[in-house]
Amino acid sequence: MKKRDFDAVVVGSGPNGLAAAITMQEAGLSVLLLECKDTIGGGLRSAELTLPGFVHDICSAIHPLAVESPFFKTLPLAAHGLRFVTPTVAAAHPFDNGTAAVLQKSIEKTACSLNGDKNAYLNLIAPLVNDWPDIALSTLGPLRLPKHPLAMARFGWNALTSAEFLARLRFQTVEARGLWAGMAAHAIQPLSKITTSAIGLVLMAMGHLNGWPVPVGGSQSIATALAAYFTSIGGKIETGVYVKNLKQLPSAHAVLLDVTPKQLLSIAGHEFSSLYKWQLQRYRYGMGVFKIDWALDGPVPFKAAECRQAGTVHLGNTLEEIASAEKITSVGIHPERPFVLLAQQSLFDTTRAPEGKHTAWAYCHVPNGSETDMTAAIENQVERFAPGFKDLILARHTMHTAQMHEYNPNYIGGDINGGKLNIRQLYTRPALRLSPYRTSAKGIYICSSSTPPGGGVHGMCGYHAARVALKDVFELQARELV
Repeated sequence: MKKRDFDAVVVGSGPNGLAAAITMQEAGLSVLLLECKDTIGGGLRSAELTLPGFVHDICSAIHPLAVESPFFKTLPLAAHGLRFVTPTVAAAHPFDNGTAAVLQKSIEKTACSLNGDKNAYLNLIAPLVNDWPDIALSTLGPLRLPKHPLAMARFGWNALTSAEFLARLRFQTVEARGLWAGMAAHAIQPLSKITTSAIGLVLMAMGHLNGWPVPVGGSQSIATALAAYFTSIGGKIETGVYVKNLKQLPSAHAVLLDVTPKQLLSIAGHEFSSLYKWQLQRYRYGMGVFKIDWALDGPVPFKAAECRQAGTVHLGNTLEEIASAEKITSVGIHPERPFVLLAQQSLFDTTRAPEGKHTAWAYCHVPNGSETDMTAAIENQVERFAPGFKDLILARHTMHTAQMHEYNPNYIGGDINGGKLNIRQLYTRPALRLSPYRTSAKGIYICSSSTPPGGGVHGMCGYHAARVALKDVFELQARELV
């Protein structure tokens, strides 16, 4: 085989880029990982955004999929300094009357808290929790024949429905319907769209399997541990290298790009077939986010005690209110009462703030590309369920969609999922191909969240892409040795 500078070059050091680089390096190849920023991590970076001593997660904050990732589970990340703490309550969902529905590790306790929907909840979620070890790889990967078809069919029957339909079919109580709506809204789509049940089901199952953990020291610690392991097995990392063209790269047998279709076209479009370029150009991005980080003089004073024990709090009251907010956002309107996702890392990780002080992290969905300031709308939603919250604010840091995109080029228009997770782009993202990770150009692969299984800190997009690339590289080596 012709000598190259590296066997593989990976562009982008988010969780998928790191996973791809590790997978290739573990196979005995020489791998170079390039990152455009001065700090690795992509959506896993943390920084003192507000005041000294207050550590904020710039994007991802709570990590149920990181601890349940089939790939991450194989890595010695604890040996490289990664530690998680698990909040008492995975997620809480407050209502205007001062009560809250909660997702706890105990499926029985969670079901009992939903009053008349106890049995409905158990019938929906218990089978998925039991089946998860058998279907994890199939769920977190490309479309293919599953090893456990019956278990996968049970999941798919519910996952492919819309969240609104499933709620009507399964739940009667305000508590169960509200809790479900908050989970499903992580899909960043109107809850009337098919497939919006998938993410809600997975997140609920993760809560019962391992809770929704918080990485000690910030989300950056996940990237730091992954990078430390990668370099310990011989991998090489270079930061501050913004790749805009393939000509910038050293020679390699495989190039894996942790980018979305827009950047893929810009970097390597001249190498692609007309059909593949046409498919990439048709790729659709979803709603963006407006994000706030706060330095606080104390914990968020939620009326519901359960919310004061939760790592994540979903603010949106009823299913109907959340569904309405997501629907109008999807058509370009900014709701007065947006659905807000709020995280309280400092309640469980004391490294995040000075003694006696706290941090809070929140975002709401906005139209893609919006630069509207949603600070007042988000803070009003928090105050609604936690009177006195505004009086605790010492400082805040905000990011609209353009600033999110500047922070991470993969967040096109503020879309943190790498593209819509609708029925057309659920398993065939970014294009309809036998392998979604192979491009039409030999030796060039895409390994970002724009490939199955999509967004989330699990590394599975990078892992699957690397497995495909390894197969191609080893087959090439075998042919050249004959």
